[in-house]
Amino acid sequence: MNNRQRKPYISVIIAALNEEAAIANVIRSVPKNLADEIVVVDNGSKDRTAEVARAAGARIVNEPIPGYGRAFRAGLRSISPECEIVVFLDGDVSDCPEMMDRLVTPISDGTADFVIGSRTRGARERGSMNFHQVLAGYCVGFVLRLLYGVHSTDMGPFRAIRRDTLESLGLREETYGWPLEMQMRAAQARVRTVEVPVDYRRRAGGQSKIAGTIRGSFLAASRILITLARLALYQRKDRG
Repeated sequence: MNNRQRKPYISVIIAALNEEAAIANVIRSVPKNLADEIVVVDNGSKDRTAEVARAAGARIVNEPIPGYGRAFRAGLRSISPECEIVVFLDGDVSDCPEMMDRLVTPISDGTADFVIGSRTRGARERGSMNFHQVLAGYCVGFVLRLLYGVHSTDMGPFRAIRRDTLESLGLREETYGWPLEMQMRAAQARVRTVEVPVDYRRRAGGQSKIAGTIRGSFLAASRILITLARLALYQRKDRG
């Protein structure tokens, strides 16, 4: 980031569900010279996630109703009015917060409004992503190119976006389709979007809510397909 530029106010929102073993390391890995506030949304944890996150320096928001998008939306309602850039990531140590500068620099420099961290273009630890997760990213990328002419390789959770841009998108999805809705609405609105490679690790302890079980994978895939179909249908209506 150019030191001569005014540093924008950056809020980091971390969604967490039963991440007692990992959340402190995630918070400590966020670059403190970039993040002005760190918000952890406890999405109904049954363990000490909130207590551990608070001790590590984060502000806690409780959203007891399960839902990936719902958790992030709760975090958004709580961030500072000064916030200009919002960074999203998961609370299981699989994302690499230490790479946050790759995401926020294009926005701070004025060359992008939305930056997505692509796990498929970065270095992935063995076993960190299942085959169907990689395939889903490329399938969504195909649809985005077909509908909007936008190149995409992943729906990674680690992403940064201008707050005013995000608010203009009018996101509604409250479950696993939330990242896809953000990308599709941004593409439809011609938001300046770039994709940067980020590394990805195996989660620290516990089991993935999406890839860790057949039920989780099925539910996530279902919500993603529903979101994809809904937004694609709206696109066709708009063109008609």
